[in-house]
Amino acid sequence: MTKKEIVKEIAEQVNLTQLKTKEIVQKTFDAIVDTLVEQGRIELRNFGVFEVKQRAARKARNPRTGERVDVPPKNVVTFKPGKKMEERIRNMTNVPVLSADDEADLDDGEDLMEAVGSQSEDAE
Repeated sequence: MTKKEIVKEIAEQVNLTQLKTKEIVQKTFDAIVDTLVEQGRIELRNFGVFEVKQRAARKARNPRTGERVDVPPKNVVTFKPGKKMEERIRNMTNVPVLSADDEADLDDGEDLMEAVGSQSEDAE
């Protein structure tokens, strides 16, 4: 689901225009991000907790060249769902399965591309 679809659904439910609803939704997202930047944590009851944490520096391998690459530390946002969300998610059916290898590839790929990009900028 996209933000546009969320806006459309909420606008219909509360009988507001999509334009006004979009503004409200965007301001909500902006407030969450601003709070994370300023305080590092935001707790939304019955939804969950967003928190900024720092991932440690580590070594990775460039899949194209096999060369070892230093991945610098970086700030990431973590999310811990609230109890109500966990209960509803736990009872879901027909959820696609993501293998451990797929998860690791997605995570490493993002970090690796950042490391490779920053090293190529240093070389210029």
